[in-house]
Amino acid sequence: MRWIYKIPLRLRSLFRKKHIEQELDEEMQFHLEKLTEENIAKGMAAEEARYAALREFGGVEQLKEECRDAWHVRFITELMQDVRYGLVQLRLNPGFTAVTVITLALGIGANTAIFSVIDGVLLAPLPYHQPNRLVVVGQTRQHGQHVPVSYPDFRDWQRSAGSFRQIAAYHFEEYDLMAPGEPTHLHGKGVTPNFFATLGVKLALGRGFSPQENRYGGAPVVIISNRLWRNRFASSPDALGKPVTLNGAAYTVVGVLPRGFRYEGHADVYRPLAQGNPSVLNNRSIHPGIFAVARLKPEASVDQAQAEMSAIQQGLDHLYPNSDKGFSAYVVSLKKAVAGYVGGMLLLLLGAVALVLLIACSNVASVLLARTAARTHELAVRSAIGASRARMVRQLVTESMLLSLAGGVLGLGVATLGVNSILAAVPFNFPRSQNVGVNGPVLWFTFGVAILVGILFGLVPALKGSKVNLESSLKESGRSFFGLRHAAQNTLVIFQVALTLILLAGAGLLFRTIVRLWNVNPGFDAQHVITFKVGLSPSVTSTPAKIRTAYQQLTKRIGEIPGVQAADHTTLVPLSHQDAEIPFWVGSQKPASLAQAPRAVMYETGPDYLRVMGIPLLRGRFFTAADTTGTTPVAVIDSVLARTYFPGTNPVGHAITIPNAGPIRIIGVAGHVRHWGLEDSNRHTQNQIYFAFSQLPDRWLSLMYRNTTMTVHTRLDPAAVMPAIRKAVYGTDRDQPVYDVQTMRALVAESMAWQHFPMILLAAFALLSLVLASVGIYGVISCSVSRRTHEIGVRMALGAEKRDVMKMVVGQGLKLALIGVAIGIAGALALTRFLSSLLYGVKPTDPLTFIAVSIILITVALLACYIPARRAAKVDPMVALRYE
Repeated sequence: MRWIYKIPLRLRSLFRKKHIEQELDEEMQFHLEKLTEENIAKGMAAEEARYAALREFGGVEQLKEECRDAWHVRFITELMQDVRYGLVQLRLNPGFTAVTVITLALGIGANTAIFSVIDGVLLAPLPYHQPNRLVVVGQTRQHGQHVPVSYPDFRDWQRSAGSFRQIAAYHFEEYDLMAPGEPTHLHGKGVTPNFFATLGVKLALGRGFSPQENRYGGAPVVIISNRLWRNRFASSPDALGKPVTLNGAAYTVVGVLPRGFRYEGHADVYRPLAQGNPSVLNNRSIHPGIFAVARLKPEASVDQAQAEMSAIQQGLDHLYPNSDKGFSAYVVSLKKAVAGYVGGMLLLLLGAVALVLLIACSNVASVLLARTAARTHELAVRSAIGASRARMVRQLVTESMLLSLAGGVLGLGVATLGVNSILAAVPFNFPRSQNVGVNGPVLWFTFGVAILVGILFGLVPALKGSKVNLESSLKESGRSFFGLRHAAQNTLVIFQVALTLILLAGAGLLFRTIVRLWNVNPGFDAQHVITFKVGLSPSVTSTPAKIRTAYQQLTKRIGEIPGVQAADHTTLVPLSHQDAEIPFWVGSQKPASLAQAPRAVMYETGPDYLRVMGIPLLRGRFFTAADTTGTTPVAVIDSVLARTYFPGTNPVGHAITIPNAGPIRIIGVAGHVRHWGLEDSNRHTQNQIYFAFSQLPDRWLSLMYRNTTMTVHTRLDPAAVMPAIRKAVYGTDRDQPVYDVQTMRALVAESMAWQHFPMILLAAFALLSLVLASVGIYGVISCSVSRRTHEIGVRMALGAEKRDVMKMVVGQGLKLALIGVAIGIAGALALTRFLSSLLYGVKPTDPLTFIAVSIILITVALLACYIPARRAAKVDPMVALRYE
């Protein structure tokens, strides 16, 4: 390993500019002293003689510059010669060139694809004006869980915060567009008038909302997306002032957004936020899904804003202890809020794909070592006719750079395919996925990686190959180099095996996690349930009574479809990423503040919901048609809430209290449902309460029915039954769009996407590494067999059996694999802990996984050794004894 310490000296020796200038300075000094002595001989004083010599020799700097230019010209000329000679060498060895370029293309392409994702998600600036000044402001409860802000709290923030130039609010809304055009469902947002100004977004057409419009009863106006403007108004400027019918009400278009604008998902319709229901917006204890974004003043920092917002929230705690006590405020940069939670996983994948590149580089370095050994005679001849070692190193490195640049060009094609595959596998809520692609920064990354790789895998063979012994090399045609090369190749193979095992271990742990999650009982029937939403016609939503009747009739018609076992509706579906947490308390003793009250996930459902979903009823009864607004409010709780708050007793008959609803009698206990994910993390609320949809007060029904989802239990294929369902929905009104059709099985699979996505990529990287490692082992053993042909012939002439020869060859490869496996296990034990946040039911040090991947790797190594071993066993002793 002593050559490692000489790399800087050897690199410096490649560029002799410094030595040339030193020699030139010495030559100039010699001539200057000679002229000075001649002037002194003419009778001049020493100082006068020196000045005269300097004047006479005044062109020294010009001469030095000319010499520098000549050095540059010579260097470029020699470099072009090296490039031409390298291209000739690669063209004369097409098999070697093709294998090397493809190997590098796979490694560089995989790295480029992952970097494309990192660049688009983490590195690229957000598409807003001065995005580094944008922050997200929100509230957290006592245990650090983020919650939406109440609108009165937001208004207090807006009045009191001095760190922000502007602070805006928004919340998500759903609309059924009835006109112009065919009825369809749209996603939208309610926003404050300064929302777009805060983001620094200028409308493509029209104006924003006025403060007078941002109030209950204000003029019904909307700003529409560029996509909706193109599709429904043919990009006409006359769209301004035109009406659109949303949820049965007419709104006037006052603005159009620029093309490509997105914030927290795509939305087609924006309306003033404060036009919502005042009983919700003006209630400080209700947090109706409102979020805040702000722009910092130039002199303010995130930390200063955090300190100020904490002080403001503490003041609100004192002023409104019933609703605000226990809440705290947080301020984080918008970029961190949007993409920060995927940064760790992406960096983990980048580290994994970097291991693939190292394996590819070591594989190519091993091939170059073998090729350099075959060229030892050529290098010795070049050295004998005057080529310096630096020149030969430069020639060999130039050839490796040509290979890496060709691999980089081909790797761009691999990266393009890889990016498309990655985007097809990312979870649906993966942030900024639309920003991912092969662009300028990605091209520069590929070029830089290609240059680095060329140096990385080419320098070691170049330094070793350029160090030749003229006499032995010219006599033995390079045989003396084999021992050193073979040791280096063995080291590279061990290195490849170790890195491959690390990747296999990571993929194996995630695979076992997926298997464990699939075997988790989610608490409901995930195989035979279809969910979808219906945009009810405005003709049946004018009164709460009509809404109840519409859902009863819709449920009945769907339930009568042949093949449908049961149908019902609910305001919340498990694993749907929907949040409907409410505070509650047992009995009538109210806690000190609502923030300190326990929370539960609230489902408002029909009477057949448990039967549709296959959720077991453990005690009591579920809802019936007799539970209406005119009877005592009733609820069903889940087994977690029952076990936590009614330990050892039957909760049926007891009461729980829900704010704005009063005491509710418990009539039954249902099985627990894994609402947040199959891993059912305790970081989220686990308590669950079922409330009768038919008992929702009129003031809440008009707000909540838009979140209602239809659920259908059927053993038929969704494609076979959905046409009949759509026909049943359209039975009374054709302007009722059916949308968000999903199966619970798909939702279960989607809930595992954050484990499935890295598992797919790690498995692909591990498979690629396994192929490269097996090729590396095969190459080393094959070269060893060729080098030891004479020895094998002697052994067989002395009586060795074929199986003994095969055992010897396979044993050599097995030894390398076992050493690599041992090193890889040590590395994997240290690195797989970074996967702990993605694992479920499996420890990062799971012995079964490590044993399995070790067996796989050793088996592949044995298979890679088999072909060279068979070739060795077929050696003819008489031929081998004459082998050189």
